[in-house]
Amino acid sequence: MSTQQELDPYTTNAQNDNISPQEKVEGLHGIVKLVQTGMLTTRDANGCMHSRAMVPAGPYDASQVDLVFIANRATHKFDEIQNDSHVNVSFYDERSTNWASYCGRAQITQDKEKIAKHWSTGISAWFGDLGDGIHKGDQHDPRVALIEVIPDEVRYFVATKGIVGRAAYSAYSTMTGKCAAPGELRTITKDEIALIQGLHSESK
Repeated sequence: MSTQQELDPYTTNAQNDNISPQEKVEGLHGIVKLVQTGMLTTRDANGCMHSRAMVPAGPYDASQVDLVFIANRATHKFDEIQNDSHVNVSFYDERSTNWASYCGRAQITQDKEKIAKHWSTGISAWFGDLGDGIHKGDQHDPRVALIEVIPDEVRYFVATKGIVGRAAYSAYSTMTGKCAAPGELRTITKDEIALIQGLHSESK
């Protein structure tokens, strides 16, 4: 019987586990900061999955593996997160074909200090001032909340060949019957995330 490695040569050839957890995080940050906009996927009570484009809020720390989003507490995604905290956030750079996928759980908080840390004036445009003296679209607006995505695992791909190189490599693989792997697949495991988070907490 064929093994998984034999049946999936692409993953076998592309997977790189020979770099440190911190190097993996640095590579991940390179993708997220360049792409900027991720797709946050949640699931409702009927099992339907919904995705929407969202930009993680800074600042970013060098060893940070979680994602933080500022969002309107009145939107449906909060109901879906309360129904099922399991979420996915994905990023894709069409120019390089680099991508990243966060698998984890979302936590909702309206902690004022955390909101102040991540708030920027441009965010107000997404809330609007309702004119009632309460919902003013600022960081003190009761609609403002943070969605913190704590990953259980992160997988991402880093291209090691440019457009021309990928095309040539694909053509070569087609002619020779060998599986193309024009980049590296990297996985930040649950244990590595726990290690990184522990070191991150100690450094604060």
